Amino acid sequence: MTDVLRRGRAALAFSFFAQGVAFALLVTRIPAIQDRYGVSDGLLPLFLAAVPILAGVGSVCTEHLVKKVPPSLVLRWSQPVVLLALLGVGAGEQMVVLGAALAAFGLAVGALDASMNMLGVSLQRAYGRSIMLGFHAVYSLGGIAGASLAWVGAHWDLALVVSYLPVVVVLLPAVLVGSRWYVDAEPTEERKEEDTLQAGPGAGGAVAFKLLLPLCLVMCFAYIGDSTVSNWSAKYLQDVLGSSEQLATVPYNVYMVTTLIGRSLGDFGVRRFGAVAVVRAGAVVAAVGFAVVAGAPGAWVGMLGFTLLGLGLCVLVPQTFAAAGRLFPGASDAAVARLNIFNYVGFLIGSPLVGALGDLWSYRGAMLVPMVLVLVTLVYARSFETQPDRYGGGHERPRTADVGRGSNGL
Repeated sequence: MTDVLRRGRAALAFSFFAQGVAFALLVTRIPAIQDRYGVSDGLLPLFLAAVPILAGVGSVCTEHLVKKVPPSLVLRWSQPVVLLALLGVGAGEQMVVLGAALAAFGLAVGALDASMNMLGVSLQRAYGRSIMLGFHAVYSLGGIAGASLAWVGAHWDLALVVSYLPVVVVLLPAVLVGSRWYVDAEPTEERKEEDTLQAGPGAGGAVAFKLLLPLCLVMCFAYIGDSTVSNWSAKYLQDVLGSSEQLATVPYNVYMVTTLIGRSLGDFGVRRFGAVAVVRAGAVVAAVGFAVVAGAPGAWVGMLGFTLLGLGLCVLVPQTFAAAGRLFPGASDAAVARLNIFNYVGFLIGSPLVGALGDLWSYRGAMLVPMVLVLVTLVYARSFETQPDRYGGGHERPRTADVGRGSNGL
């Protein structure tokens, strides 16, 4: 494997880490942001919903933008915007500043998420083996780091700008320097011809939504599950299972740690058993996790359920991006951008869905809905089939790759 690819992989991994830090710092300090700007409880959901909606717009724009410029260039300039927008959220004082900063954050996050995963899919293709879960593991690590920094800021009652400024000062130059080594990897002409013969409808450069739809649904269901944990785990443990306020903060941290562990080991599972088996196992484990949470007699059993959720859900999103790249080898950037929109759709649906069902029915019953949705993934598991790309088990391609344009001169 060439040094260019290794440097590109390391640089992209750091980009995933930085994004994990930035996103965690925003979402974990929402109460402080609300207090700083005097945002009412009625207005807050509008601000929060605007971010994923604009992120979806950013992802759509990225699909068209990468037809003219490489994804590495989009990533190079969208990540600094995300960091500066985060700083703007912390430094502003007027509501209009908050609105502008969150709008910039949302649009840039959409472009950032799409371009990061585009580069991840193309690098995995160049490596000829599963590496996507590793990138998302680093994102989880960044999320843990960001949440820990947010805890420090809240514990010491630091102003938002004081919490955010050192992070931006460190990460901004680091991601700009690292962006010099981003790689837009392209298959060789011989490989393109092979893809055209073997990959079928997706090989000609067009994305048929009918073929992409199963993966879109899996992405949406996975994020409904994820947003259920992030938004409702603490309330569920405290109000339904009777835990203390301190103990109620533990499940999400446990979930993030098990997500990191699962993703760190997941690539080895894909190489050994194939993507379909890993996705099926992840869906079953996640469903069992929701069942345990719904039926838990107490807080500690509930935490066991959230632990299982982290181990199960963590493999679904990275493998869905990877599957889109395999399904549409001639148009993987467009497929990833469209698929990325359903990340935000799931995030928008998940929390209100569980909240509404909890109020109308019961929170225990509400946990069964994401369980059923995750199980639907089993119906679409064949969409993760890796025909010529089945990593491991004697199916791994020779590690030869023609590295296309890098971003060094851009």
